[in-house]
Amino acid sequence: QSQLVESGGGLVQPGGSLRLSCATSRAVFDSYAIGWFRQAPGKEREGVSSISHGGGVTYYADSVKGRFTISKDKSKNTVHLQMTSLRPEDTAIYYCAAGPFHRQHGIQPVLSWGQGTQVTVSS
Repeated sequence: QSQLVESGGGLVQPGGSLRLSCATSRAVFDSYAIGWFRQAPGKEREGVSSISHGGGVTYYADSVKGRFTISKDKSKNTVHLQMTSLRPEDTAIYYCAAGPFHRQHGIQPVLSWGQGTQVTVSS
């Protein structure tokens, strides 16, 4: 059973917003970076955003910079990904992940994956 539980996916129109959440245990929350990867049909899984275990360092893929914001809620052991100005090309399954923080890839290696949540951007 995954230690990472995602929520918040869905269908949104272009230009709209969604917030993804990833809840985990205190042990994982305090020890590892937590972030998001996504995989669109026919494409490889790619890192989207991550935040270090202390919360002081973040990673964003170039394609989402300025549109997505990652944050930690210590009271709930939860990481949020606020997605704004969504585009059709953001359509993918989004996976929460945990592991060591990596400045170029977000998290590497990934030690744990969530089950994934579908995000569809379409009019």
